[in-house]
Amino acid sequence: MFKVFAFLTKKEGLAMEAFIDNYEHKHVPLICSLAPMPKLYKRRYLVRDQALTQSGGAVDFDVMTELEFVDQTAFQAWMTRLSEPGIGEQVATDEARFLDRSRTRAYMVDERVTAG
Repeated sequence: MFKVFAFLTKKEGLAMEAFIDNYEHKHVPLICSLAPMPKLYKRRYLVRDQALTQSGGAVDFDVMTELEFVDQTAFQAWMTRLSEPGIGEQVATDEARFLDRSRTRAYMVDERVTAG
């Protein structure tokens, strides 16, 4: 498996509920209509008023998105498709409605699992 985690931040002034609604009901369907579906496309929204630790620094994102592909080649094909002329512009325009794109960070991850 090949996984990517992206840490995304909502546009300043946008309520969390509106951010989630935009992501779930507009952005996700758009992405799924423009490129092959990843094996997994999961979003985890931060619940700011339910912190489990008292300290440890500020969290500077609102959602952690997990993408899983069968391999790196499938991921590259997905990225290439979303970067094509006409398609890349649609993605950027849509993201600009609800994301602070300047704060987006994405990383490949090497996952290890321990199950009981």
